[in-house]
Amino acid sequence: MSTIDLEKLAESQKANAQVMMTLVRTAFQGLEQLSALNLAASRELFNSSANGAQQLLGVKDPQQLGEIAGSIARPNVDKLMEYARNLYDLSANMQREITSVMEEQYNNVRHNASGLIEKTGLASPVAGDVFGSAMKQMVNVTTTAFENISQMAKQMTDIVDTNVKAANSATAQAAAALVPKK
Repeated sequence: MSTIDLEKLAESQKANAQVMMTLVRTAFQGLEQLSALNLAASRELFNSSANGAQQLLGVKDPQQLGEIAGSIARPNVDKLMEYARNLYDLSANMQREITSVMEEQYNNVRHNASGLIEKTGLASPVAGDVFGSAMKQMVNVTTTAFENISQMAKQMTDIVDTNVKAANSATAQAAAALVPKK
């Protein structure tokens, strides 16, 4: 029976704590960026609403009302599209950072498991072969699962990117239709 290597256990705990700190730091940075984005969007919405209200209060005839409404709508739609792009970029960047940390952590765990398999096989050749085969199979299955999940996350990001671009295009066309032609 092998003894617990306290030094390796401490290193492992330290590495896990660093991973958790990195993930928490990434989450806080994302929340800070999201808060800044929302605050800027709120400020812009307030200013646009105030300016639009001032313009609408100065309307003298119904035809002018249509022109002003169209001129107000277009910038607001553009700002909404910009907000959606910024929100998407923020979430995609966070997803990439978190995936990167998780991939690094997974690779470390896989490397440590491989070392454990080899060490066990050397210490007990008969039982080690059975244990080693089972562990290698488990590592192979988890590697395949992790790769599939990573690929699926990338595909989802690509799908969302395509949908955001399509929505922006449709919104831009709709906004262009709102602006009266002179």
